[in-house]
Amino acid sequence: MSDLSFFVLASTVAAVVSIAIGAMAPALAMGWSISRSMEALARQPEAEHSIMRTLFIGLAMIESLAIYVLVVVLIVLFRNPLLEYLVK
Repeated sequence: MSDLSFFVLASTVAAVVSIAIGAMAPALAMGWSISRSMEALARQPEAEHSIMRTLFIGLAMIESLAIYVLVVVLIVLFRNPLLEYLVK
């Protein structure tokens, strides 16, 4: 196997593992935060507006982590900066 094909295979495997972990971790964090907010709403229903507002801001921050992982994985797959050094 040539160096180029091994490098492409390794970067593809790294991208697949990264997107798997990068999708799983925010999903677990979102589930945990939604569960905690439902418990808070059950304890204090009068604080619904502040709890929901804080929940949505937190969910947006968590989702941005998954988007960052997607961007990095797409860069690794389609425009790998280390590939230039191997081709030379």
